[in-house]
Amino acid sequence: MIIGTGIDLVECDRFLDWSAFKKQRIFTKKELEYADNDNANAERHLANFWAAREAFLKAIGTGFGEDITFSDVSVTHNDTGRPELVITGGAKNALKEMHDGPTNLHLSISDQGEYCIAMVIIESK
Repeated sequence: MIIGTGIDLVECDRFLDWSAFKKQRIFTKKELEYADNDNANAERHLANFWAAREAFLKAIGTGFGEDITFSDVSVTHNDTGRPELVITGGAKNALKEMHDGPTNLHLSISDQGEYCIAMVIIESK
């Protein structure tokens, strides 16, 4: 059963002017390394990661704040390259409050031209 959905659209160029400090404050070391490995598209990757965070927060019906920090929601890639969400801390607690049981998180990310988009579906097991 689907218990939450979220989608977010981001302008990729928004991340061009971000300082290294701001990027380190928001993105995990693993995300920054992934983006840096494709230097020509680093900002596009960061925009995708940001859109995934926002889509997840919309799916659980909350936002960043005192209980959920930027590092509580991040993106990693499995062995085949598929993006997956990593949920920790306050975000994990909010997900548990939303549904006290196992869940599957589905993440889809795409970009075209100026825009990056991410969609998250939360499904109860």
